[in-house]
Amino acid sequence: MNQLDSTDVAILKIMQEDATLSTRQIAQRVGLSPTPVFERIRRMRSEGYIRKISAVLDEEKLGCSFVAFCYIKMKQHTFENASKIMEAVQKIDEIAECYNVSGDYDFLMKVYVSSMKEYQEFVLRILGEIDCIGGLNSCFVMGEVKNTYSIPVRSADR
Repeated sequence: MNQLDSTDVAILKIMQEDATLSTRQIAQRVGLSPTPVFERIRRMRSEGYIRKISAVLDEEKLGCSFVAFCYIKMKQHTFENASKIMEAVQKIDEIAECYNVSGDYDFLMKVYVSSMKEYQEFVLRILGEIDCIGGLNSCFVMGEVKNTYSIPVRSADR
C-alpha cells in the first residue's frame, strides 16, 4: 500500500465528516480539480483505506435508544466456542459491534434495543441460546459523551 500524503488525509477527514459530499465539493475544499480527487478516492478504496460508505442513523427515531455494553465470558476457552460465538453474533441484528477482548471477559458487544425489558428478553432468548456462553455482565449507557464514528487519520509526512 502507498503512504497517504496530506491531501489524501484531508480527503479522508472530509469524507468521515460527511460522506454525502460530491467529488466536486471535496475538490473545492482541498484545492484540487475533481478528476484528481476522484482518482485519489478510487485509489484509497482499492487499497482498502476506505472500506465502505454508510449512513449514520438516529437510534431514538428508530426505537433503539437503550444501549447496553455486554461483556461475555466463554464456558471454556476453545477455538470451537469462540467460533460459535463469533458466528452467532453475525446473525443478531441488535448487536452493532462485537470485539474479542483480553481481561476478565472474552467478548464485548454493543447492543441496541428499545428498553430494559427488551434487553432482558434479548439476554434470555437470544444470548441464552448460545450454549458456549458461560457468563455475562452488562452496563447501560446513561448518556453519550462522544461518538464521532471517526478514526484518527495521519499522513506519512507527519
